[in-house]
Amino acid sequence: MKNRYIIELSYSGKNFHGWQIQPNAKTVQQYLQESFSTILQEEITITGAGRTDTSVHASYYVAHFDSESEFDPDFMVNKLNQFLSKDVSIFQIHKVDDDFHARFGALSRTYKYIIRTKKSAFLNDLCFYYSGKINMEKMNECSASLLEYSDFTSFAKLHSDNKTNICKIEKAVWEMHGDYLIFTIKADRFLRNMVRAITGTIFDVGKGKISTEEFKNIVEGLDNQLASMSAPAKGLYLWDIEYEGGYGLRNLGKGVGFPFY
Repeated sequence: MKNRYIIELSYSGKNFHGWQIQPNAKTVQQYLQESFSTILQEEITITGAGRTDTSVHASYYVAHFDSESEFDPDFMVNKLNQFLSKDVSIFQIHKVDDDFHARFGALSRTYKYIIRTKKSAFLNDLCFYYSGKINMEKMNECSASLLEYSDFTSFAKLHSDNKTNICKIEKAVWEMHGDYLIFTIKADRFLRNMVRAITGTIFDVGKGKISTEEFKNIVEGLDNQLASMSAPAKGLYLWDIEYEGGYGLRNLGKGVGFPFY
């Protein structure tokens, strides 16, 4: 009889080509499957909450796997953290009913995009640096308008395999935290490259390159050739994932270890 387990983890995307397994590239999913299979001495398949692109980080990520083994979760967390590279950290593992699904059971996902407004010699791989003038009022006007739309074709990656470009955005806001400008966006689902495309386009509004009215025209144009250049991947973090019923998930990674939050 197989047992289903939830994994709560975080990872730096710097040395990975995203979450999902792909040919001839190091991905988080493949790395974890190989590591768990080695430790548990059985073939393990890990299902994640969704894809993240190359160099995108996850301060919090949820996955599940099935195993014939029964083990002490705390012991397994410690053993895995000693085995895994510095780029991946396991927060918690626990047994769950077999109806749990990390991807299809998720109600919402929250991303944060981090922009540092002062130069740092140490944080170049963790956030995007920009020291110019920015109009946050106009950026937040554009962000608020996103809640009025449902079709985000203008921010979808070209030739992606989406069955639909319909998403429900629940929150989108820009805030200053010390030397950091942080964009938070929450939705029931996201398209590939959607957050980075939205961030880059709104950022152009803040820099005065396009107007708030032009931004709305871009959204309504339903053409991904209209959006600005996507914001660099290194500033993007998957921050939170919510499930109905909770399943004992605690998001121990929210805000932990971040010099900017």
